[in-house]
Amino acid sequence: MTEPERSFVQDPGPDGSCALLAWAEDKLGHRFADRTLLEEALTHRSLGSPNYERLEFLGDRLLGAIAALHLFRKFRDDDEGGLTRRYHQLVSGQTCAAIAREIGVHRHLRLNQQARADGAADSDNILGDVLEALIGALWLDGGPDITKAFIHRAFESRLGTAPAAAKHPKSQLQEWALARGLRPPAYELVSRSGPHHSPRFHVRLALDGFEPVVSSGSSKQEAETEAARRALARVWDAA
Repeated sequence: MTEPERSFVQDPGPDGSCALLAWAEDKLGHRFADRTLLEEALTHRSLGSPNYERLEFLGDRLLGAIAALHLFRKFRDDDEGGLTRRYHQLVSGQTCAAIAREIGVHRHLRLNQQARADGAADSDNILGDVLEALIGALWLDGGPDITKAFIHRAFESRLGTAPAAAKHPKSQLQEWALARGLRPPAYELVSRSGPHHSPRFHVRLALDGFEPVVSSGSSKQEAETEAARRALARVWDAA
């Protein structure tokens, strides 16, 4: 079997590896001793293994722990629900992808020609995953202090934003689905019960990857809102 064609999107120069190390030092705040870790974090699965997926697994957990600790210390008046909403907004794939673009990850992403033609270098899902992989690589090569410093610096501008609770549950759920390339949540009125002066509306919510949610309310809008709230609790628990 022939090796997949490699197409490296990175700064040209007499020594591409030196350009990559210089970029990492400038944007990640660390000069990698083990260059292969950095390259692995930037390698898409279209080039086979090793690729960023194992480092993404590590970086996702590290980002979660560091972000949770920071939020716990910073927002001392928030209850568990408030901290949870801030947390999921802060470490969302959409946020990670935005930061990846800001530091130029897309210019250094390693992928084959077909994946590049398919738009992988500009995919929110992939860019977010690669940012997490870079966090994992930073931890392994530079240690906890370097990793925490990068996360605090990169996510700093997002820390003061209003918690996701300020948004309507239906809007939150739709943004969550779209950020992951899923179809928008679908609401269906299943039935109406009760007397005319005090009706109950029963709504079914379908969301890709989860069991349907059925909720009720005194109006169709109220039932849909409650269904979205329950669905959000499920996706947060599954994160």
